[in-house]
Amino acid sequence: MSDDEKRTFEEIFKQNENKIHYYIHKLQINDTHKEFYVEGLYAMWMAYKKYQPDKGPLSTYFNYMIKNRMIDLIRSKARDEEKTDAYLKQEQIHQDDGNRFGGSELPIVPPTDITISDQTIWEQVQATLTDNQWKWVYYAIIQEMPQKEIAEAEQVSINTVKSWGREARKKLRASGIYSEP
Repeated sequence: MSDDEKRTFEEIFKQNENKIHYYIHKLQINDTHKEFYVEGLYAMWMAYKKYQPDKGPLSTYFNYMIKNRMIDLIRSKARDEEKTDAYLKQEQIHQDDGNRFGGSELPIVPPTDITISDQTIWEQVQATLTDNQWKWVYYAIIQEMPQKEIAEAEQVSINTVKSWGREARKKLRASGIYSEP
């Protein structure tokens, strides 16, 4: 039985603890939370448990295990950080929708998020418009239908629907109900 096999892990740890610090320094790791130190300690324990004397010296096996476990932890943390960054970027795009109002940095609120629940406003708008212009407001703004579908539903041309929209916007601007940004 060799001398290494007779010694306890605590004795071997005290002799080789500096190897953990050496690899933390060599790999330029900022270990503020001692995660890498604990990983090095665990690697040393696993090396101690799995050590086979016929394969080589224990210190070489410690070096191999500590270094590779720390590199694995660095890679794992980098992957986690990439996933987090990708998620945050996607969430930011979802929040902002990528559209901005004028020269400001304020995001444009998508029309689907704007709801006018006050029925008196819609009644005021309808009173200002002709029947066809109201159809355009109802279908295009409230129902969010494209012009082609409005034309098919009302059995008119797309140009007619565009004309209803132009006239409706003109009347709403004149009445002060609507103003374009």
